[in-house]
Amino acid sequence: MHRFLQYLFDGLSSGSIYALIALGLVLVYRGTGHLNFAQGEMAMVSAYMAWWLNTNWLSIWLAVAVSMVFGFLLGAVTEVVIIRPIGRRSPFAVGVAAIGLLLGLNALAPFVWKSPVPEAFESLFPSKPEDFARIGGATWRYENIGVLVTTLVVAILLYLLFQRTKLGLAMRAVASNPASAPLAGIKTGQVLMVSWGLSAAVGAVGGAMVASLNHNVNSGMMLAIFFSATAAAMLGGFDSLVGAVVAGIALGVIENMAAGYAPGLIGQDLKGSVSLLIILVVLLFRPTGLFGAKKVERV
Repeated sequence: MHRFLQYLFDGLSSGSIYALIALGLVLVYRGTGHLNFAQGEMAMVSAYMAWWLNTNWLSIWLAVAVSMVFGFLLGAVTEVVIIRPIGRRSPFAVGVAAIGLLLGLNALAPFVWKSPVPEAFESLFPSKPEDFARIGGATWRYENIGVLVTTLVVAILLYLLFQRTKLGLAMRAVASNPASAPLAGIKTGQVLMVSWGLSAAVGAVGGAMVASLNHNVNSGMMLAIFFSATAAAMLGGFDSLVGAVVAGIALGVIENMAAGYAPGLIGQDLKGSVSLLIILVVLLFRPTGLFGAKKVERV
């Protein structure tokens, strides 16, 4: 039983990270219909910003807060300067531009911060050897619990934003019918800019959580995580915030269970292949995801 609980607790931690990045992907996709391939690298750059601020001036939590503002500005500027002009010419080219942005940010971050090697990142939660709770013979570290709680708080705040604010109403209107939204007085350009900004700000939280758990920040820390987060967003449905959280956490648990109970077949090295398998299954049998709404087109 303790093995099951241990794999469950470890899966909840990694799944929470997937859910955070998946939430950012859903925010962009709901408003624009595009998949932001650079979401993970935006999170990595924001984590570098938090590390730099913490190293020089600010406490770690204040540094993460400022990095969220930085992430918001990065996302907003990306939408206005890169995505919007390209999208008017070719929707397909937006994906290519996002991949180019991914490669550019990955190469640029170590150069800007003059950090070719991993840099130590202060933990956001208690992380001493004795900082854990023992449940049923398994250990659940406080830092892993902190990541799960952070994910749930972010998800609840985003839900309230969409359901209880005028901005959320405008974002839902643009997502459901971008052509008609301007007729209702909604400034579509501003809404899309804010959507990208919020997506990058949420990604900044995810990047900080990853760096905190790894106790370092480096340019390659988000590559594998982005792949699993994309699988989570696809499994939950690219237009569902609830789906992103549920699927992200579930995927983390499934990966760790598979790696733990089949070490010879999958193990830690191949547990990311579970994400690939899930993507294939979802595309074959339920392209809209478990929580995604089916689109009805009138002809």
